[in-house]
Amino acid sequence: MKPVVEVQNVGMKYQSLNGEIIALEDINFTVHDGEFVSIVGPSGCGKSTLLSIISGLIFSTSGTVLLSGEKVTGTSPKIGYMLQKDHLFGWRTIYQNVMLGLEIRKSVTKESKERAAHLLKTYGLYEFKDKYPNQLSGGMRQRAALIRTLVTDPQILLLDEAFSALDYQTRLVVNDDIYGIIKKENKTALLVTHDIAESISMADRVILLSKRPGTVKNIYDIKLSCDKRTPISSRETPEFMPYFQEIWKGLDVHV
Repeated sequence: MKPVVEVQNVGMKYQSLNGEIIALEDINFTVHDGEFVSIVGPSGCGKSTLLSIISGLIFSTSGTVLLSGEKVTGTSPKIGYMLQKDHLFGWRTIYQNVMLGLEIRKSVTKESKERAAHLLKTYGLYEFKDKYPNQLSGGMRQRAALIRTLVTDPQILLLDEAFSALDYQTRLVVNDDIYGIIKKENKTALLVTHDIAESISMADRVILLSKRPGTVKNIYDIKLSCDKRTPISSRETPEFMPYFQEIWKGLDVHV
């Protein structure tokens, strides 16, 4: 099966007042349809930059990114992007926020409205569709942000520290929530996170980047012995802590 994402020899250099900075160097990996992949690495290693390159928001200085075999030359409707903050507009209702991407693309149709209503009903937000963001909890807002992304029907979801603004307890619940939605909708996902436990609990594979310049230091296939896997049940398996310890050592962070 051909990968839906192929990152081939990607490198990124910046010019600064102090000279050239190499952010990423010779990055290679693939992501297959329906796979959930996490990317972890030390602070400043280029994780978010890599997602921006995959999304087509910025261009690498070397290498190539392919989406379903086609070279990335700019932003694509195949990509949905979720950031650290939900970026819901306070003056728009939840339904209006969910419809925003479709409005921008000028693709509001009877079918897309029905899809928005279906997603809101399926994931427990339909009764809140006429509420405003400040009337919702952090977890509900993040769910609304994901529905806003899903309603445009992207093939691939890029999650850039998408849960880090939440408190710990809410974050655990939202991890389970978002993971379930992504799996039910059969989406391919790439998550950038600094949280090792989060990366293991949600992913089929974890890609470990080195400190700057970021390179692929290791890729871990996550095999956990739970029948119906969720991020919370993943943390309770006997394999979880050995993965955590191995990735922590691989980070080579000195405090």
